[in-house]
Amino acid sequence: MIQRIQSIFLFLAAGASFSLFGLPFASVNEAVESSVIFKDKVFNVMDHPALIGLFAVAGLLALVSVFLFKNRKLQMRLAIFSFIATLLASIFGVIFFMQNGGNVDAADITDDMGIFLPPLALVSCLLAYRFISKDEKLVKSMDRLR
Repeated sequence: MIQRIQSIFLFLAAGASFSLFGLPFASVNEAVESSVIFKDKVFNVMDHPALIGLFAVAGLLALVSVFLFKNRKLQMRLAIFSFIATLLASIFGVIFFMQNGGNVDAADITDDMGIFLPPLALVSCLLAYRFISKDEKLVKSMDRLR
């Protein structure tokens, strides 16, 4: 059912992934021409196509798995794939920042709201997986009683 707690966690994971398209990870006060990621003053998902693709896939997988409540095994797999896509995107984002963020010498880099959304999506996917597996165990135990 869509009313289950795992649906809330999956919606939260999808919302966190899709919110990254509007919220930056970090910003600087003035544009840095020598930097690849801070030419427009912000480091966000739009700075690299791999970040766009991975966060979009993670959000779509989490959103699609909400409506697969009748097939819990597939729902669990999609939650794990969403977790993996978010984890890969987060790792890639950190690597991309480390490689290209070093060109900012005098500018102060400030963390923005987007830096907190990937961990939120990761935790939400794990909690959704946990509650889906609890439901699956409950259904299996009820089938044994019949």
